[in-house]
Amino acid sequence: MSLKNLNDTIGLAIIGSGERGVYFIGSRIAEAAPQSKLRIVGLFDLLPDRAQLAATHLESIYAKTGEERRMTVFKSLEEALADPDVDMVIVTTHTDNHRVPVEMAAAAGKRIYLDKPISVSLADATSIAEAEAQLNQPIMMGFTRRYERPWIEAVNLAHGGRIGTPQMVLLRSVIPYTRYLQLWHREQARSGGALNDKGSHHFDVLNWIANGARAVRVTASGGTSGIFAQDTDAPERCGLCSRDCPYRRHETLVDRFEGVGQVPNASWTKADAVHNRNDTCVYHPGANIDDHAVVTVTYDTGLVATLFFTIFGPWSEDQETLEIVGEKGRLRMERHSGEIDLVENYGRARSVINYPNPDKGSSHFGADREVVRQMEQFMQGETPAVGIAEGIASLRLVRAAQISLSDGGRPVDPWSEDIQ
Repeated sequence: MSLKNLNDTIGLAIIGSGERGVYFIGSRIAEAAPQSKLRIVGLFDLLPDRAQLAATHLESIYAKTGEERRMTVFKSLEEALADPDVDMVIVTTHTDNHRVPVEMAAAAGKRIYLDKPISVSLADATSIAEAEAQLNQPIMMGFTRRYERPWIEAVNLAHGGRIGTPQMVLLRSVIPYTRYLQLWHREQARSGGALNDKGSHHFDVLNWIANGARAVRVTASGGTSGIFAQDTDAPERCGLCSRDCPYRRHETLVDRFEGVGQVPNASWTKADAVHNRNDTCVYHPGANIDDHAVVTVTYDTGLVATLFFTIFGPWSEDQETLEIVGEKGRLRMERHSGEIDLVENYGRARSVINYPNPDKGSSHFGADREVVRQMEQFMQGETPAVGIAEGIASLRLVRAAQISLSDGGRPVDPWSEDIQ
């Protein structure tokens, strides 16, 4: 699809009306209405009340921009794809449900944005790649680090020779995302676990830094810490609990910082099914995901990259850092501040680089606003910053790491045919 003329708008349908699709991406699209040709036509969700609540939320944002807009709450995926006003489909369903909407949207000739991770299984990822080939148009993916200015500049510096050729990488992620035990992510079969949902970003960054090199070996240690030992006596959800608990949903420091408690959430608080609510007790039986890992990836160029990852621990302003060491220098980027500490010329020069980022106060440190801008450019014919091939490469590292974790740290070839 390309614009017929400069006055055309681009109609979008959001498939999956949860936090990511509506309260991050959808909200940023609606806020940008005065400067953008993107317009949300409607939404579809397996829970009609959730879709209706999301529609009302988006309509209120449009109204604040001065535009009266009414969302269609589609009764089915088929109805959304049949709407002639829908040019692009935004797929933000549970990860295990990515394949079918992508296949159906491709068959309908719609352009597609697919949020990360690409899928839970490589079989589904392969089917998504086949759908992309059928569509004969690239699919845009939502690895947000690819749209955040400090990450982009850090990788550009690493590739630009100022520290020499990257030899070692350490990506540290200490974010107390206990929400992974409180939402649908707690089920490995739905999300692929925290190492897929959050770690997929990180493995994509490692591959990005590797700059076309092939990962040849993955080793991992970690697993389940026991910090969130299952307790059959605990209330099922935070809303029913009077315990003194540091993990209470919407009251943790990270929840307050990210503002997730500010979004309408009646459909989550009323939902009975564990995978449809957002405040399940972290100790409630049934969670089967890993909560920490140290993963080392070796590339065929000799680059060695390590992910230091946990979803427990303290909230702090250095929750994610990226360090890249070359033969003549190193850089260290801190996501929260956006600062890059750069050492060059074998230590003879040192500087701290801070790039202006007027969007930093928005979701994902401004990355979601950039996603929206690039979404419009994508619809006008530009190649997306990251796509299906990168999604598959990231998933291969995820799956290799999970196999190594379960097998005592055994080295795994992520491109082996045995990876599923």
